[in-house]
Amino acid sequence: MKFVVQGQTYYVEMYGSGQPLLLLHGFTGSCQTWHPFISTWSRHMQCVAIDILGHGRTDAPSAVQRYNIEIIAKDIAMLFEQLEIKKAHILGYSMGGRLALTFAIRYPQYVRTLILESSSPGLKTEKERMKRREEDERLAQFIEKHGVASFVDHWENIPLFSSLQRLPKNMQQMLREERLQHTAIGLANSLRGMGTGAQPSWWETLHQLHMPTLLICGEDDEKFCRIASEMVQLLPNGTLITVPHAGHVVHMEQRERFGTLVQQFVLRGGLLHGD
Repeated sequence: MKFVVQGQTYYVEMYGSGQPLLLLHGFTGSCQTWHPFISTWSRHMQCVAIDILGHGRTDAPSAVQRYNIEIIAKDIAMLFEQLEIKKAHILGYSMGGRLALTFAIRYPQYVRTLILESSSPGLKTEKERMKRREEDERLAQFIEKHGVASFVDHWENIPLFSSLQRLPKNMQQMLREERLQHTAIGLANSLRGMGTGAQPSWWETLHQLHMPTLLICGEDDEKFCRIASEMVQLLPNGTLITVPHAGHVVHMEQRERFGTLVQQFVLRGGLLHGD
């Protein structure tokens, strides 16, 4: 299904019924990220997957400022109004986790529970943010100059994703095909507009989040495990699960464990915290 929000057309997939679970993929991802889990999760809840701006079948505008993470969070709030969703569980992976966290901070009234996989609240200092913006700008220019396929060749070989080499070749190929479906302008502007260096730091705001929050990280992803360990100390109602034999992409590397964790947390969160 497609919905127009603040002048942009969003692609949305919905499955099942019950309490909604919003699914937010990572950079270079799409609704496809969640397809392996839909058949199980949708028996217990309504799964709402979207292609984030600049990705998949959602619009990829040329104006960089349209990719501001707080504007995209507002898109989601307005999408909820169109879908008549009053409250949802929110799951975000990596970039989608940063968007989920931004949404929870700006629109807490819509959030039942929050699940963040391999994500962060941003960078703490302006110096760090500036350095990251410069790095992301170089990447964005590379995408525009050399195209999506050359970028994906580079992206799938960065150290962050080294543990994916353990996956069966067919799973690696599926991920590659998902990454290749995007436009150069969409990926480049996503880096510029909603990269880690472009977004606000939410570290000082984590203490305001009172909804049950689950942090998931892969044991082999040392950087994001360290970030999650810091985050859980600041969250009033946070839980951290470190998944063995997984790196940054827990939902692919330990699919069954990830699917069970999410389902149990959502169902338990809904039960414990009522309406």
